[in-house]
Amino acid sequence: MQAKDIEDVLDILATIVADTKRRRDPLGYFAALYRQVTLRVRDGIELGIFEDGPRMSRFDAKFANAYFAAYDRFQRRQRTSRSWQFAFEQARADQTIILQDLLLGINAHINLDLGVVTGSEFKPAALPGFRTDFDEINEVLASLIPLARKAVEEFSPKLAELTAVGGPDVALALNFSVDIARDEAWRAGTLVSNVPGAIRPLVIDGLDNRTKLLGRVIANPPEPIGTVVRRIRRAESTDVVGIITALDSLV
Repeated sequence: MQAKDIEDVLDILATIVADTKRRRDPLGYFAALYRQVTLRVRDGIELGIFEDGPRMSRFDAKFANAYFAAYDRFQRRQRTSRSWQFAFEQARADQTIILQDLLLGINAHINLDLGVVTGSEFKPAALPGFRTDFDEINEVLASLIPLARKAVEEFSPKLAELTAVGGPDVALALNFSVDIARDEAWRAGTLVSNVPGAIRPLVIDGLDNRTKLLGRVIANPPEPIGTVVRRIRRAESTDVVGIITALDSLV
């Protein structure tokens, strides 16, 4: 699965969503949310909110290809990055709540993939010219988090308990922030862009290890959040197809 532009990305994501619905596979939760984000990005390109629309379409495809490669390798039972391996395994293990599954995917794709793809695609001198569009694509993701939470609440009736413990930002309650992840991804992209090619794999390996550690915090939050998450999980719906459908209907 290799996309060349944003339309290819949407086609591949639609295939993954349909396939995971057929198999009742919770890996479809992130794929469905990702498709909705991509629809918003495409709308943004058409409306001219990005400084360079064609560049964003190409970048979106290269960014998505990192996820597609990880997903494909996991489906073939081949090892992928530590971050994605952990995220996929957690979703399949049926030990996390829907929100955690989404955040684990977002964590791997932003904290690892976004930085690596950005640093690989732009030379140091060209990076500053991409910063505005880089921030904009993350704003699109952040704007959909509240909509995703509302959709999830239909299947997770006790999710509001997490707000009572962790405050109004549920993502922060699980030690994850899209804004923080965006800034970390930019720093990672700058680092990857500036290091010599010979040592780039070592840098990427370090980023992958760090991202997996963040994933562990998302999957196993400290107390008292951990207790609340377990209570939420016991009350959640097991309608995998319904959840995927809801997350694929945000836009």
